[in-house]
Amino acid sequence: MHAACWREAYGPYADPDRLAERLADTDRWVAAWTRQLEVGPPRVLAEDDGGLVGFAVVGPSRDDDHATPRELYAIYTRAAYWGTGLGQRLWDAVRPDDPCSLWVLEDNDRARGFYARNGFVADGARELYDDLGAWEIRMVRSPA
Repeated sequence: MHAACWREAYGPYADPDRLAERLADTDRWVAAWTRQLEVGPPRVLAEDDGGLVGFAVVGPSRDDDHATPRELYAIYTRAAYWGTGLGQRLWDAVRPDDPCSLWVLEDNDRARGFYARNGFVADGARELYDDLGAWEIRMVRSPA
C-alpha cells in the first residue's frame, strides 16, 4: 500500500527512473516497515473493505535544526480516496498539540494546499529529496 501511494502521489513529480528503482526495492520497503513497527512511533492505518488504503505517523523532529519538536513523517492515502476527507481524518488522528513540521515535494500543489488548509506554512527550508530526484520544502504549523 505504501509503495502504491508513492507511485500515485509522486509519479507526476519524481524522476521516473529513480521512482521506479525505489518502488522495485521490495526488501527495502519491508525492512523499513518492520523497523518502524518495532521501534518507531505508532501509525494510524485506514482501511476500506478489509484492505489498507492509507496511513499517517507523527514523531519527534528529525531535522538537525529542530525547527519544531514534532514532525509529520507521513500521511498517505490511495489516489481513489483523494478528496474524500480520509486524509483529513488521518491528520486529525495524529495531529500533535505542539508545533509540527513536515517535508512536501515543492511541485505538489495538491498536498501543499492540504497542509496550508491545516495551518502549515513554508518556512524557507528547501532540499533535494535524492530518492525521488525532486525538490521538497519544509512547512511548519504552530497550534493556535
